[in-house]
Amino acid sequence: MARDRGPQCKQCRREGIKLFLKGERCLTDKCGVERRAYPPGEHGRIRQKQSEYRVQLREKQKARRFYGVLERQFRAYYDRASRQPGVTGENLLRMLEARFDNVLVRLGFAASRRQARQLILHGHWTVDGRRVDIPSYQLRPGQVITLRTDTKVVDSVRDSTDLVSAIPAWLQADHDGLTAKVLRPPERTEIDTPVQEQLIVELYSK
Repeated sequence: MARDRGPQCKQCRREGIKLFLKGERCLTDKCGVERRAYPPGEHGRIRQKQSEYRVQLREKQKARRFYGVLERQFRAYYDRASRQPGVTGENLLRMLEARFDNVLVRLGFAASRRQARQLILHGHWTVDGRRVDIPSYQLRPGQVITLRTDTKVVDSVRDSTDLVSAIPAWLQADHDGLTAKVLRPPERTEIDTPVQEQLIVELYSK
């Protein structure tokens, strides 16, 4: 299964903001952005010209890295979003938010999307009573997420719940029972992803 195995802190430094790719570490002084607030590489400290294409590309890369999606997958999401009624950029973000691995992070059941991906791939979670081991699985309103009773990662999941400050209004979580429910699709105002989706639409529309 394809996945990004590159250094995560370098990705945050390249985009110039914290993407919270390493969970709790991103909240400490060891965060790469805190220690070296400039892009990685030999020319990282050199001020470069910000062309229109460069700004759009960086926005797309930022969204891709934030959700842990490869380029081919991201383009497929965009194509689906463009065929749906409504605003393409908002449709794109809604689909990315509804990914199983992202929802676990939003609920506080995983410290990072990479950890959530691992928990899902190892079959620790069920959706409506059925085991789902696909991180990109699109969750729908009304579906119930539950941690399997015979799993050995309960302590790890409970530790992750301490890192979340608030649960989005479109989700419902029971941190004691380690269950959750998708109430409805998220509104754009409820998605705090640090991207301007219109720039992504402009990039792909060329």
